[in-house]
Amino acid sequence: MTSFLRPSLAAVALLLAHLVAAQTPVTLVHTLPADLSSLKTNVKTDAGEIYGPKGTLLPDLGAGVELPEAPEVVADEPFEAVKLSLRRLPVPKPSNLADFVADEKAALVLGKALFWDMQVGSDGVMACASCHFHAGADNRSRAQLSPGLLRVSATGTSSPDNTFQTGTTTRQLQPEDFPFHKLRSPDNRDSAVLRDSNDVVGSQGVSNFRFRGLVADDGVVKEWNSSVNDKVFTSGSSNLRRVTPRNAPSVINAVFNVRNFWDGRAQRVFNGVNSWGGRDAGAFVWRSSAPGLLAKVKIALDRSSLASQAVGPALSSFEMSSAGREFPDLGKRLLPLRPLANQRVHASDSVLASRAATRGGLTTTTYAELVRAAFRKEWWQGTGVISDDGSVLEPEKQEARRVAATNGREKLDDDDAKFLTTSSFSTYSQMEANFSLFFGLAIQIYESTLVSNDAPIDRYAEGDTKALTPLQLQGLGLFNKKARCASCHAGATFTAAALVEATEQRVELGDLIPKSLGVYDAGFYNIGVRPILEDIGVGARDPWGKPLAESRLISLSRSARAALTGYDEFFFQFPTDIVLGYGFFKTPSLRNVELTAPYFHNGSQATLEQVVSFYNRGGDFREWGHNEAVRPLNLTAAEQAALVAFLKSLTDDRVRYDRAPFDHPQLFITNGPKSTNGDTASDTLIEIPAVGAAGGAGRKNFLQ
Repeated sequence: MTSFLRPSLAAVALLLAHLVAAQTPVTLVHTLPADLSSLKTNVKTDAGEIYGPKGTLLPDLGAGVELPEAPEVVADEPFEAVKLSLRRLPVPKPSNLADFVADEKAALVLGKALFWDMQVGSDGVMACASCHFHAGADNRSRAQLSPGLLRVSATGTSSPDNTFQTGTTTRQLQPEDFPFHKLRSPDNRDSAVLRDSNDVVGSQGVSNFRFRGLVADDGVVKEWNSSVNDKVFTSGSSNLRRVTPRNAPSVINAVFNVRNFWDGRAQRVFNGVNSWGGRDAGAFVWRSSAPGLLAKVKIALDRSSLASQAVGPALSSFEMSSAGREFPDLGKRLLPLRPLANQRVHASDSVLASRAATRGGLTTTTYAELVRAAFRKEWWQGTGVISDDGSVLEPEKQEARRVAATNGREKLDDDDAKFLTTSSFSTYSQMEANFSLFFGLAIQIYESTLVSNDAPIDRYAEGDTKALTPLQLQGLGLFNKKARCASCHAGATFTAAALVEATEQRVELGDLIPKSLGVYDAGFYNIGVRPILEDIGVGARDPWGKPLAESRLISLSRSARAALTGYDEFFFQFPTDIVLGYGFFKTPSLRNVELTAPYFHNGSQATLEQVVSFYNRGGDFREWGHNEAVRPLNLTAAEQAALVAFLKSLTDDRVRYDRAPFDHPQLFITNGPKSTNGDTASDTLIEIPAVGAAGGAGRKNFLQ
């Protein structure tokens, strides 16, 4: 791996240039000019950033003005804290949404129904919400273990560890299992290691099934799936539900992220088909200028990483789907069904109340009805039939074609990191063929309403100086200064991976281990949670061989980068062989972090106290590419307690108690096997009751 990271002569020249620039006198400024290109000398901001002539961001190499330390207790600084109010930030929205959506309120109804509907899963159990029902995340603690499936060799090839180190996959986790990397002295990363595990706390998904096709049963279209022996998630001769190889991040406030998923593979631009945006040059949808006319078109919706994310799990053979199912298949099965038919909808649901049926589900006849109400007709009105190979079959040449039993394709690799393309050899209407477009945009519109901006920190930022306790105020001071949390968890979103924090500059230049400069994606960091080769994160490649890390696209032309990423330009021109990404992950928002344990991409920490202790010791694994900013903090026990207290000020009680817009329909979630007789284990199910706009009693957090 180090061969990819060795600095070149050009990199050394770059470093020397920065060193020379750093010897130039630095002027302290409190307000930067709107146009940074107008700068003629080096200036240093209150935040410690140094900008050179023409606005180039320079590393702080020790030269220039030393700013005095701010007091650790921030008493009354609303003029500074106002930057932490999420109420002041507009919710991102695609600039061309009106080209596709005819009625956003109808699309919101469709999106909320699709997100919570268990009918979406191949097994009739898994919904999008199955892994995002608790503060937008997953608080289950039984049968949530996954082994090190994303491990790679030193050459970068897949080398999964299929063994469980913390216990069997069905284990009921206990507080004493955490942290997975346990030290004799928690504040000293060099102390004796008492326990170490590369297991992951993920989320239960589907069992290992192969999609064979669609069959009609009494006029109802159903999936035909067959069980495939699982090599990892088994008990005796029975397949268990597979567990994702990364922890489920919260979907709340995810609308502000430039890209989504831990590795950022859900692209900012939605292509209407899958997660890959402009990276998939073959992605297209169908447009109908008149009922009898159909044409392939390529589309691009900006600020739409939520839509790019939404279409991923629905086809994942770990999360919601039998291997080989495609979106037209899902559309053909789901469009004739009544939304949420098997789940209760609360009579005061903030979105669905007017359509709630007394005996469950919505009064709306079918999902097709909701699609027609929400989307412009050119995306669904076509009367032609679309074949599996993408051609339009003329009506007089249409033939009834059965789906052969061998059309499914087993997915052997973890599709949390891979791409699945297969054909179900069927024919589809335009509405069925475009179902990925409707699914992604509708769920994005719903998730865009899941903004938690009424936490104590928001009220404090708006001028209520009593909204935070004295201990939380002390923690805020530590967060911004001594603990350096705000370096990565920036602004009102509390993540540097958000649009508002990183709209223009898509890469960062920072000090790394060993002592050198590195370039990496803005908002993505290697903080030393686990060794790099266990999960290379954004250091991986897309299905066409291009790096996921946008900073590693530096060797491409400006137009080629724009085609892949949707940005016209966002790079400083640095040499390609010092750009990094291996072991880097997207910085999650800290809002509602009190409710979203377990923590980090592998779920290896169970409490906020353990997380703060991790940062206090400077992380657990320091390898080449580790961010040098993550180093021992030397916080006292009292300071660590103050920091934890501040993190709890980021909780919005509407999220805690499922109040609108966080109310929801009834949901049944799996909680490990009930019986292991037969090819596939039966499930233990837990009911998450329907909650209306006024909210409910809330639920216990992880391991409580």
